[in-house]
Amino acid sequence: MATTSLTDTALAPEKSLNFPDNRLLIDLCGAFDKNLTHIESAIGVQIVRRGNELAILGDELGTTRASDALQGLYLRLEQGREVAASDVDAAIRMGKPIQVKTRAAGEQKEMFPGGGIEIRTRKKTIEPRTNTQKAYVKSLFKNELVFGLGPAGTGKTYLAVAAGVSMFIEGHVDRILLSRPAVEAGERLGFLPGDMKDKVDPYMQPLYDALNDFLPSKQVGKLIEEKRIEIAPLAFMRGRTLSNAFIVLDEAQNATTMQMKMFLTRMGEGSRMAITGDSSQCDLPRGVLSGLVEAELVLHGVKGVGMTMFTAEDVVRHPMVARIIKAYDKHVKQSG
Repeated sequence: MATTSLTDTALAPEKSLNFPDNRLLIDLCGAFDKNLTHIESAIGVQIVRRGNELAILGDELGTTRASDALQGLYLRLEQGREVAASDVDAAIRMGKPIQVKTRAAGEQKEMFPGGGIEIRTRKKTIEPRTNTQKAYVKSLFKNELVFGLGPAGTGKTYLAVAAGVSMFIEGHVDRILLSRPAVEAGERLGFLPGDMKDKVDPYMQPLYDALNDFLPSKQVGKLIEEKRIEIAPLAFMRGRTLSNAFIVLDEAQNATTMQMKMFLTRMGEGSRMAITGDSSQCDLPRGVLSGLVEAELVLHGVKGVGMTMFTAEDVVRHPMVARIIKAYDKHVKQSG
């Protein structure tokens, strides 16, 4: 672990970090120091390499943030894990380094001892990249019903599907059910070519994409064939009782109040639900109340219900997405 000393200079506070393993320091800096450049640009500091030491120059807040990010990334390298651009971005957002303890297989339900958070799937291990994502993942494993609310690109659905796959792999649930309202289709479904699956699959594609990120495609196909994974429109949920399942309702802002109540009451013994959506992106006809908006009000504070609110600061797609969301939010406030 790096050792830290703070030295005041006439120009700006300087924080010096010493990294004993030169090989790890090279990986920490990245090719052509790209990781250092990323941190400098994001935080507004200057980082100077002096042998096995990195000197950080800037204001006190900036040098502290950069120091925390660098120490967290170095700790990651000491644990034998790689550092990619997304990990650098996460370290900048998350602040203090996370002490991650190694866990034996099957201990996922111990709520991440030591503070480190990972979701393990067949194809990859997913780690939260913002503090809100971290709280959301904790909630997914702690609560029976979880709402992930906020703008696109914040990982709401992706993390929920990852948690479902993890619980399925470890035997905590027997099946996974993923659903979305097919609002755009409406009565026009009958005019689309193909059988019912062909008609609704285009609306379900983002859920297929997430699944294929976590499980081999052949396994996904087999599990769907065996009905251990189901991907279906919200309308198909009526009349069912879903036991021992991890259930995700995506784009829930497009569910009506009746549909939302119907969906929530499908939960059976041993099941968990994750409901994701963005109330600002509702496609329901004008004057029709979103079931997500009502559920947020009605269920707030109910025991066993977790609600995580994401903002533009949690966008983990392209940085431009966050800027677009902020610009629209500003426009709405000025117009209102």
